[in-house]
Parts: sequence; C-alpha cells; structure tokens
Amino acid sequence: MAFLFNKFQEAVRTLAKNPMFARDPRHLQFEADVNRLFLYTSYNRLGENAEEKDAEEIIDLASKASVADQQKQVQENVHNQLTHMCQAMDSILRPDATNEQSKDPSEAHNHSRRSGLSFAVGGAGSPNKQDAAVTATRPLTRAELSNKFKDHFKYTLDIKPSGIPHKDAGQGLFLSGEASVGAVLAIYPGVIYSPAYYRYIPGYPRIDACNNYLITRYDGTVINAKPWGLGGETREIWDGSDLVDYNAMPPKGPEKNSDRVWRMLSKPLEKSVRGNFGEVLERRNPLAFGHIANHPPKGSTPNVMICPYDFPLTEKNMRVYIPNITFGGEEPITMKRFGSFYFKSGGSGNQAGDSPVLKTLVLVSTRSICDEELFLNYRYSNSKRRPEWYTPVDEEEDKRRWS
Repeated sequence: MAFLFNKFQEAVRTLAKNPMFARDPRHLQFEADVNRLFLYTSYNRLGENAEEKDAEEIIDLASKASVADQQKQVQENVHNQLTHMCQAMDSILRPDATNEQSKDPSEAHNHSRRSGLSFAVGGAGSPNKQDAAVTATRPLTRAELSNKFKDHFKYTLDIKPSGIPHKDAGQGLFLSGEASVGAVLAIYPGVIYSPAYYRYIPGYPRIDACNNYLITRYDGTVINAKPWGLGGETREIWDGSDLVDYNAMPPKGPEKNSDRVWRMLSKPLEKSVRGNFGEVLERRNPLAFGHIANHPPKGSTPNVMICPYDFPLTEKNMRVYIPNITFGGEEPITMKRFGSFYFKSGGSGNQAGDSPVLKTLVLVSTRSICDEELFLNYRYSNSKRRPEWYTPVDEEEDKRRWS
C-alpha cells in the first residue's frame, strides 16, 4: 500500500497543474481541491487489498473525469465511510435496534450511493423536531462512546493542549490511534447559514470579530461551530442556541470606515426567525470536533483537509449523528450574488427529483496518521490582517481561495 500511496501523491502534484482546470483563480482552487479529495478518498476506498492496477485506474480517471463527476464520487466515498460510522455508533448506543433498517433493501442501497451533485438543496423541510421523542440510548459517557468507537475503527479523537509553541494555540485536536489516507476523521459541527440568512449570524456584520469558529464553504455556506462547543453527554433536541451577545462585544482592534458603514446599514436581525427548528442530535458524537483542529505551525504541513459534504436528509437513520442544523429550516432559497451582496432571486432552489441536503464539512486525512495532532490549513485571506501566529502553507492557494 505504501507504493500505491506514493503513486497517488505524485498524481496529486501532477494533476494540480492540469490545464483542464478553470482559469478563474477561485474556481481553479476549488477544482484542485476536488481533484485531491477524489484521489485521497478513492484511495481509502480501495482498502488494504488494493492492487496496483486499481490505483492506476483511479489516477487515470482523475485526469479524465469532469470535476462534476469527481465531486460526485467524493460525496459517495465520504458518505460510504460515514454510513459505516453511524451504523457502528448505533450498534453501540442502541444494540437492540440494529435490525431497524429500511423495509426495502434496494431503497436503502440506492440512498447509500446517492451523493454529490444529485443532492441539490430543495424540497420541503424536515418535520418539526420539537415534538419528536428522543430515542433512549445506553447511558454511556462521551469518553466511553469514543473508546468503543476506537474499538471499531482503530482511531478516535482527543482534545488536549496543543503542541504548537505559541501562547494562542490553546486546545488541539489529536488523533488517538491510526488512520489511513482519505479517512474521514471529523465533522465540522454547528449551525449552518445559507447566504439568505447571513444577517442572522451572531455579531453581524463583524461576524468574525468575536468568533474563531466560523468556516465558509466554496458555495458561500457558513458554519458557526461556537454554539456546539465540545458537545455534551446525552442525545437531545439541539437548536443551536448561543447565549453570547456578540453585538455587545467590542470589535478587536480599530474599525475601518467600511465596517462603520456596514454597522449603520446592516443592523443584525433578531433571532425570532429561528422559531423552533431544533433537531434530535447525538451530542456525544466522537467525530464532532472538526472546529478544534489548529493551523499548522511554521515548518509543519497539514495532515487533514476540508471536504464539503452534502448529507442527504433522506437518510433518517444517520441524521442524529450529523452535528449540524440549518438556520431557518431546510426550505431552499435561490440566491444571486452581486459584488459582496446576495439577493433572493425568487422561486425555490428545488429542482425536480432533487432531495434536501445538509451542507456541512468533514476533515479528510491527506496521509497516514498515527497518534498525532491534526493540522488544517486555515487559508486565511491575504487581503486582511492575519494573526501573528499564522504562517501560510501556500500563499498562492490563499490568494486563489479568496480571489
């Protein structure tokens, strides 16, 4: 397998320079990331018994397949891993319910293979969870569930003081055990905001002034992990409530003129739109710590990368293990962008045959990892002042990501 991995690593470097990629810098970086994720997650799916011809076939596909097809395969690869993980957690927490599967096996098979571009946002939202009963589970602590998860998959996640030598490093995310390249190691938890609901993000418009746990997908979706914290010790209805008054907190450093204009023109909207759209979630989820991973210190390289994941809400048995809720519910809204502004364009974002999804993120390993801290390239914009501790992994990637 080491020989095959070396071939994949060489393919990653070669294909990143392929002229088939878009000329637009931002889209170029998106396509390069999809290409890498296609190789990594496909390599992981080959398993330990993979042969050289299998690896060569995937490398060949990566050089020929469209970005859309690669993106779809990445979604399927990630979904396949998470399906096994959710089933394992169900077997641990609800051993008497492991046989509660779909009455139609072919339907379950089709759902497990649907992913990627087949999951565009659309359709009516999921039922109101406030009236849903919280399913009884074994009274395990979060640590006990984490240990049992490790028994199944040979790794789990730990949170402890970071090994990065600077005062702001704080806590770090560590892999306990061993994981191969292309493995899904963590999910980025929290409240998901589509562009239609940006003005409801706590602290708007200076949303990042008092919150270090925000992340943005290429499609503009923002995830706020601050309300999730470190999870909890039970399965419960979670609505993403965050008691911090961001708007009452002073901004870090002096405000620019543009910030003052935004503050006058864009008063943050009240949270009443939240209604009661809580979801029953497993707060002990040992994977729900993607927001704890630190940026690599100078001289180190990332060992995980961000992967957009569109979780299909049709997968009812898995929903409790996906640590996210969508602000405003699941109703799709089509938005058009004009400069820095998003406008509702009218109509639904739903297309015939589409299924509603939860637009979240997972962390995927970029090499074999054994008992070490996880580092994620934050790719901070070079157009803004960056923290003293931030050392770019690849300045060109940063420029392309935020161009």
